[in-house]
Amino acid sequence: QVQLVESGGGLVHTGGSLRLSCAASGSIFTINAMGWYRQAPGKQRELVAIITSGGSTNYADSVKGRFTISRDNAKNTVHLQMNSLKPEDTAVYYCNADGVGYYSGRFNYWGQGTQVTVSS
Repeated sequence: QVQLVESGGGLVHTGGSLRLSCAASGSIFTINAMGWYRQAPGKQRELVAIITSGGSTNYADSVKGRFTISRDNAKNTVHLQMNSLKPEDTAVYYCNADGVGYYSGRFNYWGQGTQVTVSS
């Protein structure tokens, strides 16, 4: 069993910044990729950014140049630094971890979600 705990969401004005964090715990052998996804009301969940254990990253075009994803492999944590926020960034942000457990084999877990609201 793996648990993901997110923190850092909130309300910010246009142009502001927020930093999201996600910590994974449990029976973890390795995490191959950690990522952030978001879901706005009435829309499908979409990838925001993802980072592999080797540090390779991928971003949605809409956030390139504004958001930065980073991770601490030793602590099984991932962060998302969000700058120059826009109202269209408003959504529930979900952390995702894809890896291998000591006993469970391959896993893919989601966090509970954290609300990000950007006011205009």
